[in-house]
Amino acid sequence: MLRFQTRKVIVVLLVLLFGCGFALPNLFSPETRKAIEQGAPSWIPRILLPIHAVVLGLDLQGGSHVLLEIDRADLVRSQVTQLRDDVRRILREERVSFSGGIGMTARGVSVRVPEASDRARLLPKLRELAQPVGTLGAFGPSGNNTIDVAEQPDGLIQLTVTEAGANERVRRAVEQAMEVLRRRVDALGTTEPNIQRQGLDRILVQVPGLQDPQRLKDILGQTAKLQFRMVAESQGGDVDMLPSQDAGGSLVPVERRVIVEGEDLIDAQPAFDSRTAQPIVNFRFNIRGAQRFGQATTENLGRPLAIVLDNKVISSPVIQSPITGGSGQISGNFTVESVNNLAILLRAGALPAKMTIVEERTVGPGLGADSIQAGKMATLIATVLVILYMIGTYGLFGLIASIALLVHVCLIFGLMSVLGATMTLPGIAGIVLTIGTAVDSNVLIYERMREESHQGRSLVSALEAGFQRAFATIIDSNVTMLIAALALFALGSGPVRGFAVVFILGILTTVITAVTLTRMLIALWYRWAKPKSLPF
Repeated sequence: MLRFQTRKVIVVLLVLLFGCGFALPNLFSPETRKAIEQGAPSWIPRILLPIHAVVLGLDLQGGSHVLLEIDRADLVRSQVTQLRDDVRRILREERVSFSGGIGMTARGVSVRVPEASDRARLLPKLRELAQPVGTLGAFGPSGNNTIDVAEQPDGLIQLTVTEAGANERVRRAVEQAMEVLRRRVDALGTTEPNIQRQGLDRILVQVPGLQDPQRLKDILGQTAKLQFRMVAESQGGDVDMLPSQDAGGSLVPVERRVIVEGEDLIDAQPAFDSRTAQPIVNFRFNIRGAQRFGQATTENLGRPLAIVLDNKVISSPVIQSPITGGSGQISGNFTVESVNNLAILLRAGALPAKMTIVEERTVGPGLGADSIQAGKMATLIATVLVILYMIGTYGLFGLIASIALLVHVCLIFGLMSVLGATMTLPGIAGIVLTIGTAVDSNVLIYERMREESHQGRSLVSALEAGFQRAFATIIDSNVTMLIAALALFALGSGPVRGFAVVFILGILTTVITAVTLTRMLIALWYRWAKPKSLPF
């Protein structure tokens, strides 16, 4: 156990050197890290350069905190509208005669079918719309249907969106909204945003480093449902009266027929018009969108095209020539910031429903600076006290354990830097905790050595027994702590996960420093000093 080949010593030192080297960028300013990256040769992988620093969380560097709630009523309303369209389609396909039209309520639709034979053909088709809900988990009992189909004695058939169906729609909408919000926030250029579900219908968004909550609200709050429609020549027929940005907010008639939707956009970038130098958005369609857009612009030369965003006409240019290349531009009374925001919204896609901001706050960087300073002080005091205790109790071996402890802390920061993990205030608490637990392994090893020495064993035998017989206990102890930390990471959220990440990394590095590094240093000490007894 005390025989270390030269190549093993070199390998261990290289691992520790790289690990501690990755922690160095945390001492550099962002400008210094950028200069290192720009000045390094291109053949060196960027992952090997000391340019990655630990990302500070919202509680340490400040930022914006927004809690959004999805509009449940809007979702149910769209669900009922889709149900009405499905019922109309089935009636048409089955050629069933009905009376009184299709009625709509807040939670469902109804249709009266007088003939019993028609109802017999119709009901099985309608019941196919009632899909089972088996993945509701805590939000509803398993096995419920999304739609309840009921037949009344007078030939009235009622289809009602069930509570389980509404909850399932909300659940899926929240999942979709989280992805859309993540794409929007990532486009802002921020690092490590925290986006997570809160309950059934709420989403928490935390963006470290962003001190402009209004811009974040503008980006997150808009549904961003984009449509290309023709401006109507008159106000009759299938026409919507929508406010126009070009007309100063006045209502203009717009055809309800949608030519192309935002779902067919594959790219949108801010730019400047080469003729007017005004901010614009250049967009590009997929194949389907390009075909529809090209056909519409060919058939409607000389007519104004309404570009509608969230039921507002943001621009209505006149079609001068067919646009068949699948790309175009959106111009209007835009500022540079509004153009950037619009491009972000269009690239990220539309939210599945309206979202309301129910809570917002900004964490100032001053509070984060105080937290960092307090964390540094706590870490320093904990380290000094542990080192003094270990040296006072175990002498030279305590000094070796203290060296391993310092390397242990450096490795934690190095791993967090490489992995891009976020350091939060609970994460600092996790580091302070691992400082105390990291020397547990050394205490087990040293006490085992002392016990073996008191039993009359030689020094070499006591040293080897200390590592061999304590190793299993060390592994068991760290595995049990690792299980608890993994449970915190898997089931926790926000600050709890931040603590768990640091604790997991601390457990992994403890095995390296407290066992491998300590054993190597003791082996080198034994070769050099050739002692006759334990130094404690």
